[in-house]
Parts: sequence; C-alpha cells; structure tokens
Amino acid sequence: MEPMNSLRSSVAASSTKLPEIVRRYESELLADWVKAQLSATTLRPDLLKESELRQHSGELLRLLANATKDGDFQNLDRAAWLPVKEFLASISASRAKQGFNPSETATFVFSLKEPLFARLQQAHGQDAEALINDVWLASVLLDHLGLYTTEQYQKARESVIARQQEEMLELSTPVVKLWDGILALPLIGTLDSARTQVVMESLLQKIVETGCNVAIIDITGVPTVDTLVAQHLIKTITAARLMGADCIISGIRPQIAQTIVHLGVALSDVTTKASLADAFSLALDRLNMGVCRRAAPKE
Repeated sequence: MEPMNSLRSSVAASSTKLPEIVRRYESELLADWVKAQLSATTLRPDLLKESELRQHSGELLRLLANATKDGDFQNLDRAAWLPVKEFLASISASRAKQGFNPSETATFVFSLKEPLFARLQQAHGQDAEALINDVWLASVLLDHLGLYTTEQYQKARESVIARQQEEMLELSTPVVKLWDGILALPLIGTLDSARTQVVMESLLQKIVETGCNVAIIDITGVPTVDTLVAQHLIKTITAARLMGADCIISGIRPQIAQTIVHLGVALSDVTTKASLADAFSLALDRLNMGVCRRAAPKE
C-alpha cells in the first residue's frame, strides 16, 4: 500500500467535479451522511451523541471542501491536507479512549462514500466515463483517509495501553512502612526488566522520603525465580545499599531455594528469610528494637 504522501491515481484530477460537489452540496451531503451513520450497525449511541456525530461530520466535510479546492488529490502531505489529518487524528484518539473499536472508527470516514457517490451520479448524468473517474478518485481518497484514521486509532490505543501498564506497575509495587526505620516491598507476579525499574525507583524514593535503614523485599507472590529475576533482585538490593539501606529478601520457599542453588546464583551476601514475619523480626534486631507482649491489666 502506498503511503499517505504519495496518493496516486491514473485518472486526471483536473476535470473532476468532486471539489465542486463537496462545496455546493455540503449541507445535503451532511444530512445524507449523518442519516447513513445513524442507521449503520456500527453506531454506538452509548458512546457518542447524535449532536456530536453531526458536529464531527460537518467539520470533516468543511475541511475536505477546503483541502480539495485546487483538485489535487495526489499529495496528501501538502499543507492543505494537514487540517484534515489533524482532525482525523484527534477523532481517532478520542474514540480510542471512549471505547470504540477500529472498525467503528474507520466507518466514520468510509460511510461518506455512499452519499458522495450518489451526488456524483446526479452531477454527471449520462456521462459514464466522467462518473467512473470521479467515483474512482473519491473512493481512493476516502480509502486512504480511512486507513489513516485506523493508523491513528492504533497509535492512540497503544498509548493508552502503555499508560495503563505503567499505572498497573506502579500499583503492583507498593512500598509500605512497617515500622520506624523498616520498609516492606511485597512483590506479586513476574519480575521483568521494566518492572524492576519501577520497583527500584519506588523503593529508592521511599528510602529518601522516610530515611529507613532496612528494606524487606518479599517475593512470596513471585511464582518463579530464574537467573534473570535473581539478577533484577540483586540490582535492586545494590541500589538500596547505595542509598544506605540494608535489604532482606523474604518468601524464600523450598522450591525457590533449590532453583537458586541449581542456577548457581550468588546470593551469599544477601540476607534471606522464609517468611515476612522472620524478616521483620530480623529487621527489628538490626535496629535494636523488639516487640513485647503487654502485661495483662490488673483487676
């Protein structure tokens, strides 16, 4: 498929009636186009009001009328087409956030074909050759604009998904203060490179904010520990030590211990405990603190 900036047609655009049709019958085209969209199976009245649909359709028709004034349909990278592409990009991003799917978004452009073809047929009458030429020009133009809309929709969806993933990573790595001088970082799920960066940043930021000297990294919720996961843990521990905080890894289950030994991962200089409770008790000892049971009140 040819790119947007090289839209080519074997049909001479100099004799086309397409620009004239779009300008002269703009209100009639708008009415027919909105009617077609309201009766389409892709209509989403739960996401888009009729007034908004009419407004968007009218704006695109106005921009198309301006862009096609000189009859140049071969180069959509010209300045005249920039407002059209910016508007379609805005519509695509908006509908991606609202929950429209790609087909519903692209149909906004493709549904203009039927009312536009009908007007072209009326304008050309019995001149079949001229009608075919203009229908071809209009079809190729709307196809490229529709595909451009789909591309912009996909970019917007990818941006939304990436942002949601970042938010989920931040929510899935909470750093909590267990006691004066003691932080806890419970990890749940797979620990990959991207998440390690978030974990490290969250932990270091909390160390700076609280001035805690001990951080407990609990991996009870981590399903497996391989060489890569162990390396990520070591990087996090090293960064915390540079900030003046000792780290304790808790949640070392028997199968994880066997895996670490089998992989030959060097954790000899890292303190590990089987449970978070054991790690918390050790952290208290390091800070010369303790928890004691209160005596029962005298009757």
